[in-house]
Amino acid sequence: MIGAAAAASAKDLWTKRIYEKADTDDGARVLVDRIWPRGLTKQTAALTLWLKNIAPSTSLRKWFGHDPDRWEEFCRRYYIELAQDERALGQLCDLLKNGKVTLLYGAKDTEHNQAVALRNYLVSIR
Repeated sequence: MIGAAAAASAKDLWTKRIYEKADTDDGARVLVDRIWPRGLTKQTAALTLWLKNIAPSTSLRKWFGHDPDRWEEFCRRYYIELAQDERALGQLCDLLKNGKVTLLYGAKDTEHNQAVALRNYLVSIR
């Protein structure tokens, strides 16, 4: 059920650095970091939802350390964690039913972060 909803709406699932200006084209803005981004107010963030529980575990996040050489293994481990939390995934899928969702992250690396991994996961489950 989760996979069908996510896969059907993959074209409406995007990622964006939270420090970029909020835009009406963002749709539902969901922060997928466990830690609140430095120097950002909640008003500026313009969030629809802060989904802390969908972020990688603290131990996995620290192990990864945004090291691109660990990216594939990070994704593999993160996907295992995601598969165990249907509630958080369900919340995202519910938002996707209503249109575009932008997964927000604080990391500087735009290619190797949990939002990109999460989007890839949601697109791949069917």
